[in-house]
Amino acid sequence: MSVTTHRPFRRWLTTTAAVFAAAALVVGCTSNEPEEDPDAAGETGGGDEAPAGGNDEPGETVTIGFSGPLADHGWLAAVNESAIAEAERYEDIELRTAEATNDASLQISQIETFINEGVDAIVLLPTDGAQLTEVATRAMDAGIIVVNVDREFSSPFAARTTILGDNYGMGVSAGTYACGLIEDNGIEDPVIAEIAGIDALPLTQDRSQGFADALDACGQTVDNRVAAEFTVESGEEQASNLLQAAPHIDIVWNHDDDQGVGVKQAFDNAGRDEFFFIGGAGSANAMRWIQDGEMEATVLYPPTQAADGIRLARLLAQNKGMSDLVQVEVPRRIVLNAPVVNADNVDDYMHLGFES
Repeated sequence: MSVTTHRPFRRWLTTTAAVFAAAALVVGCTSNEPEEDPDAAGETGGGDEAPAGGNDEPGETVTIGFSGPLADHGWLAAVNESAIAEAERYEDIELRTAEATNDASLQISQIETFINEGVDAIVLLPTDGAQLTEVATRAMDAGIIVVNVDREFSSPFAARTTILGDNYGMGVSAGTYACGLIEDNGIEDPVIAEIAGIDALPLTQDRSQGFADALDACGQTVDNRVAAEFTVESGEEQASNLLQAAPHIDIVWNHDDDQGVGVKQAFDNAGRDEFFFIGGAGSANAMRWIQDGEMEATVLYPPTQAADGIRLARLLAQNKGMSDLVQVEVPRRIVLNAPVVNADNVDDYMHLGFES
């Protein structure tokens, strides 16, 4: 396999804006005084002041292997790039990156190589969680810390900790926001449409279920629904079909901002803009449309999960905890929030946007 080694060095504040955001997010969750530094409280003022920054201080150098999927989608590219950039912020991380792939067999061989090399930790966004479970379990059995990102393994013994986006929560956020639009704008008997991703995938099913449950809470249902394939082409095709089937729409939720490029093109081609257009994932394209008044909102699915995974792997390998919690160890499972980004807060989230 092809493995790139990133030697430890400090590259402060020179990477992308998304990396700054990832750092800020995780600092809020993990930064604290290490137990081995009893003077840290005094350095930060002690007393009632919240501790900050201790976990960012250089510690024992750790070797982390990172394997992610092929960047054939804007969100996936952002995941891989943010993970590498995050590792470069720490002089005590030696990062080894495997070639991105959608081939489960190749990814298994990459993890086997990391095991043979005796890395301290592995951060893995599997092409398929079930297929990578066995090799991840072997890594754990060999004493290597495994951090599972986004696509969950089928066994709890395959990872020390798992960090996930919230697909069901995305649907709930979109549906709850839609209910608010209906109430705030006095829309009677609203026509609500949904453009899903690949229906066979559990993530799509979770997003749709969350959307339906949230709409049900305000007495609404989805009137028109199509499913695309997370691509620009399929987004444009299915959005065109939706517009032909529904001569009037009040609210439309599109699950994915990458396919949203095609969805928006279909809207523009048809000259249709009578509806509130809500997206999903949080691309830079979508956020620019929000700033320009061409889109109502998008629901974030953070592309910084693997960057968070790098940070957690470093803490675990250095035997540090998240001392902002009473619990002294890193949790076994972390589910990230799925906030709504609209005109009121888009400037706060723009630095997290990825290019579709």
